[in-house]
Amino acid sequence: MDAAKRLYLRRHKPKEIADILNIPPRTVYDWRTKGEWDNLLSHETVEEAFSRRLALLAEKDPKTELDLFEIKSLTDSLVRLRAGRNQSNTEGQESGNNKRGKSQKRSNTKKRKNDVTRLTANDFKEKLHKNYFEYQIALREARHHRMRMLLKSRQIGATWYFAQEAFEDAALEGRNKIFLSATRAQAEVFRRYIISIAQQNFDIDLTGNPMVLHTNKGPAELHFLSNNSKSAQSYTGDVYIDEFFWIQKFNELYKVASGMATHKKWRKTLLSTPSAVTHEAYDLWTGERYNQRFKKKRVEFPGFKQMQSGILCPDNSWRKIITLDDAEAGGCDLFDKANLLLEYSPDEFKNLFMCLFVDDTFGVFRFADLEECVTDIGQWTDIDHNSPRPVGNYPVWGGYDPSRVRDDASFVILLPPLTPGGKFRVIKRFKWINKSFPWQAAEIKKLCQQYNFAYMGIDVTGPGLGVFDTIKTFYHQATPIHYSIGNKTAMVLKAQEIIGANRILWDVQETTITHAFLTIRKIMTGTGQISYAANRTNTTGHADVAWSIMHALANEPIAHNQAAKSTVEVL
Repeated sequence: MDAAKRLYLRRHKPKEIADILNIPPRTVYDWRTKGEWDNLLSHETVEEAFSRRLALLAEKDPKTELDLFEIKSLTDSLVRLRAGRNQSNTEGQESGNNKRGKSQKRSNTKKRKNDVTRLTANDFKEKLHKNYFEYQIALREARHHRMRMLLKSRQIGATWYFAQEAFEDAALEGRNKIFLSATRAQAEVFRRYIISIAQQNFDIDLTGNPMVLHTNKGPAELHFLSNNSKSAQSYTGDVYIDEFFWIQKFNELYKVASGMATHKKWRKTLLSTPSAVTHEAYDLWTGERYNQRFKKKRVEFPGFKQMQSGILCPDNSWRKIITLDDAEAGGCDLFDKANLLLEYSPDEFKNLFMCLFVDDTFGVFRFADLEECVTDIGQWTDIDHNSPRPVGNYPVWGGYDPSRVRDDASFVILLPPLTPGGKFRVIKRFKWINKSFPWQAAEIKKLCQQYNFAYMGIDVTGPGLGVFDTIKTFYHQATPIHYSIGNKTAMVLKAQEIIGANRILWDVQETTITHAFLTIRKIMTGTGQISYAANRTNTTGHADVAWSIMHALANEPIAHNQAAKSTVEVL
């Protein structure tokens, strides 16, 4: 009921709420009446109500014929309303005297939105350029290249830099800018950076998406789009693609992006941390895509070390690699490398901070399947993480993987499907480092007050036993998981079944979840039996978040046909 109420207060119709939550419409109507939800709705003008409903329908995908009809009706009504208001405003202005009219024009000029005409190159130099790290200076010096590709460490300020670069170029040269990301939330990061840069450094308030800047060289449009933006191909300008190695169906998006930057005056910039060698963009980065087009004239592309310096390659693309070590050598003092080496396994550290791709061709899980599991969680309108009960009383499943020496403890919360064969959703993931067992148990107790746990799987093979014993005092249904070859095999096969069927989703920005699954390998034990591991030793990490998810998924019985296959494989 809580989830339905939140959706109703966001102006969803009862029938829509019923479809979203998979409950009878009559139930929603009854809850609305008994709870007097209508009294809780804020007052709106007719125009505000139309605009709000139109925005809601625009985000809905797929749209029904009724939705499309309603969109047209609302659009027509808004046009008439605004036309009438503008006519009224015009008549009011004409009735004033000339002096008042001139004063009003001057006032309007001063208050023009997104006016950046007063900015100069020296303003940016004084406020921003002098604070650049060395590698950001190198990126700026290469801004004239038609195509730039950056492979980077996490959190080195690359997205911030390109947001600043784009804003400066748009403000001074009047150039359109288009930002593409895996999700709308990621695209909004560029927008927030630009708004913050303009406000903090130049006392200019920027609004809108598209954000239209008024410059001395005409209007410059800044579009912030997600991977699934249907109208992206209608824009033209300089294109920035963020985290392109984590974008699903990259080739499809890249084709659209290239179309937006077809004219010779436009430029493309791609930046990302690496993912797996099987990602669609990998051959574009390595140059193999270029060599496949010109097989008779194959050329050798620069190597890793050459790209660390930044280099123009045979395909006329400028490539650069910035590792964490490169960033620190370039003046970045934001990292504590020693702590990061403690927090991440060697494979994770190499991938996230040293720009090395994961080779998933030998792994149990394939990157192509894991790609289908990521989503934009902004579309999960039935979850409110700001509420004391984020999913109301809906049952959730928990999974816990304990801490070891130089290892993380991981706890995840899954929202299971309401119908058999439906999708699981990873709605919360916690990473606890160097925390005592009582502290971890206390955190789980707090979560039990926020969520209705119907199941909680806990690894008790080693140090997890201490946490389990405490949890049992307040959550009696906690389920111990004793690691054995049979149990590990069953959990991996169950995860393969669910991931292969695209029955689980998590936030696209939780790249460490994808990486954790990629590191799991099939191994042979000393007795000749098949088991699974993630390059684990007593002093390194072991894909903790993947195992914690599998501990939660273990509550669903494995499919009969899959179980039969597993028996043959293990034997």
